[in-house]
Amino acid sequence: MTDVSSASSTYCSMCDCGESHWGWGQYARGPMLLLSQLLFAAPFGLLGEETRQVSLEVIHSLPGFPQNLLHIRAVGTNSTLHYVWSSLGPPAVVLVATNTPHSVLSVNWSCLLSPEPDGGLLVLPKDSIQFSSALVFTRLLEFDSTNMSEVAADLPGIPYPPYSLAKFFWNNITDSLDPATLSTTFRGHPVHDPNKAFANGSLAFKVQAFSRSGRPAQSPRLLHTADTCQLEVTLVGASPRGNHSLFGLEVATLGQGPDCPSMRKQHSIDDEYAPAVFQLDQLLWGSLPSGFVQWRPVAFSKKQGGRESALPCHASPLHPTLAYSLPKSPIVQAFFGSQSNFCAFNLTFGASTGPGYWDQHYLSWSMLLGVGPPPVDSLSPLVLGIMAVALGAPGLVLLGGGLVLLLRHKQYSDYQSIN
Repeated sequence: MTDVSSASSTYCSMCDCGESHWGWGQYARGPMLLLSQLLFAAPFGLLGEETRQVSLEVIHSLPGFPQNLLHIRAVGTNSTLHYVWSSLGPPAVVLVATNTPHSVLSVNWSCLLSPEPDGGLLVLPKDSIQFSSALVFTRLLEFDSTNMSEVAADLPGIPYPPYSLAKFFWNNITDSLDPATLSTTFRGHPVHDPNKAFANGSLAFKVQAFSRSGRPAQSPRLLHTADTCQLEVTLVGASPRGNHSLFGLEVATLGQGPDCPSMRKQHSIDDEYAPAVFQLDQLLWGSLPSGFVQWRPVAFSKKQGGRESALPCHASPLHPTLAYSLPKSPIVQAFFGSQSNFCAFNLTFGASTGPGYWDQHYLSWSMLLGVGPPPVDSLSPLVLGIMAVALGAPGLVLLGGGLVLLLRHKQYSDYQSIN
């Protein structure tokens, strides 16, 4: 049994983080939405001021195995968050929140790498755990969107056989660890690639923690806090199997008892950080304290994401699925056991028209994973300025009119008759 709390920390710093609307001019959302933004954006935005001590560790495995287990530990005054990312099997993350600043992760590599890894991953003490769940990225999807007349209504195109991400070869993440940005990248390609689709390409999962609350420079500039970390998925250089292929991801998560987590949409009147996108999609696990996944329904077909390279991102409804139908994640089974209830959904990026992966053989999409209430965007200075002008101009007109009436009334009231 290896106690990760005694492993050398790679980096440690103070961290104080903490119906699709796709169009080019949908700023008007009604007075109720505007009022809710004004009343609730600022208070919830203060949640990002919480300070946590964050460490980023690559957990060393047995000799001869790649270093592909990443532990992000975020310590607060009375709590600790543990994010365990791994590419053992398909890429996956286990998220655990505890009510003590002293909880630690323990890894038994012999158990974890065995056919029955149950119990190979623990957070101690067990009775401190307040919330736990997981995400597994099981398959890379590809669809032919050239002949939509032959496609079912719920599919973006004719599906090609998916790529199982459990059958990818992944890099040693120690080589990509960047202490300056608190990030590392899982980069892979299929072990068996008879068509040489990935001869010059790769699929990458970049995981990043943050030293303070704010937004990354890269679109869609999701607001992060101390209670979150970010995943950016990038497909680069892979040869599609069709002229207008659309790509997607199959994502699995743990259900809450017999039910699946909920999927919700949060609307906004502000699109400054992702132009033309007025929505945040959210996956929510149960009641507080619980976890969430948050993303904007947009992907990008160029590295410098912008309006001209924006692609719509569609999420299918969550549905229960049998565990044996999914590629197995050793870390999920090691922590939760083999009798877990799974739910799955698909994300697809792009449409048959407009920009697409075929432009530059590039695709990127980002999400946040965290605990507690999801970050809520406050109104940007640009929108506040527009509102001030829009609401202030009528007020100035009324004020000016009132002054004119007062002056005229004073002029007539000072008149004295000579008779």
